Amino acid sequence: MSKRKTLSRFDVAIVGGGISGTTFAAILGGAGLSVALIERQAQAALEKSAYDGRTTAITYGSRKLLEAAGLWDDLAPDACPIDDIRVADGASSLFLHFDSREVGNDPLGSILENRVIRKSLHKRINAIKTVTQIAPATVAGLDTSGPLAYLTLEDGRQIAADLVVGADGRESFIRGAAGIGTIGWAYKQHAIVTVMGHELPHENVAVENFLPAGPFAILPMTDAPDGTHRSSIVWTDHVDAVPLYAKLDRPAFEAELQKRAGEWLGRVWEIGPRFTYPLQLRHAKRYIAPRVALIADAAHVIHPIAGQGLNLGMRDIDLLSELLVDHRRSGLDLGDPLMLRRYERARRTDNFAFSATTDILDRLFSNDIPPIRAARRIGLGAVNSMPPLRRFFMRRAMGASGALSRLGRGESL
Repeated sequence: MSKRKTLSRFDVAIVGGGISGTTFAAILGGAGLSVALIERQAQAALEKSAYDGRTTAITYGSRKLLEAAGLWDDLAPDACPIDDIRVADGASSLFLHFDSREVGNDPLGSILENRVIRKSLHKRINAIKTVTQIAPATVAGLDTSGPLAYLTLEDGRQIAADLVVGADGRESFIRGAAGIGTIGWAYKQHAIVTVMGHELPHENVAVENFLPAGPFAILPMTDAPDGTHRSSIVWTDHVDAVPLYAKLDRPAFEAELQKRAGEWLGRVWEIGPRFTYPLQLRHAKRYIAPRVALIADAAHVIHPIAGQGLNLGMRDIDLLSELLVDHRRSGLDLGDPLMLRRYERARRTDNFAFSATTDILDRLFSNDIPPIRAARRIGLGAVNSMPPLRRFFMRRAMGASGALSRLGRGESL
């Protein structure tokens, strides 16, 4: 191989400075690995209040990971706990009720604004000497033909690392450069995301109401500084209908919100900007290539019907962090193919199963065919009347079941 002029040499180069990539950098850096975190946008742009308008549901399992990594304390004051979840099917009187008290003293999850998460994570990695942030910067090339992986940036700089991790989203450059294809499809649905103010407190209750065009989710948020009660809205509808709803004037849009939210929160109104997102299912055919691993949206994108997208990425981070830290302490190669295959086998199986589940749920509930509608409503009522089954689904939704590594169990690396 010809001589290369590198910016520096790192244990791990993470491409993508979103929530998943930054969390991964903070965990690895905190464990003593040298990390390059490469992001196309400047840090300040990612922290703007109107950057994307989204919130994230952090499950109990993801919170345990963040606690063990020393990241949760700074997030906790802005996190709104989810103590109850109500799953309804339109106007049916049969519903499914998850009560956190049935499975312990912890909430089922927490809702946080993405902007708040980013700000806290950046504060953390700014204090970790072994993490080097390279932003704004765009990766233009990947070469894994030699003893290390080499990244070339658009400005000509080059970076060498034992392992490159693609955390650069659903249109991942790293995935494509590594020759990894995907399977999946676009849904005939888009989502409208906004923040809704409401007259009555939400009492830490989240609602998922399945309507024929798609689920309408109300996710509890902390009150605004002026005391306004707030909830995040994820409104899924037909791809042709969403642009029409998104362009409504404020009174008309609020009337549609009220119709879907019902009366349990009293009068509702819009207090945040509206954003729309196309929905898709996409799964990488492989999670690894020579000296390359994929995590989070670069590896898997699912329907938001269960609010688990980021949490699946956290489970990727959980396992890969443990494997990398253990390999470094043993003096082993961080690009070890056997280690990478172990990561792929475990995470691809779990993520594929969850992707299939969310796809089936969307197809089952996003229609108004009478026999299917009747069957699913009976099913919701039946699960609600069977405490052991209800608790099983709660633990699964909390991310408290299945194989977890040390961080996911609340232990330090």
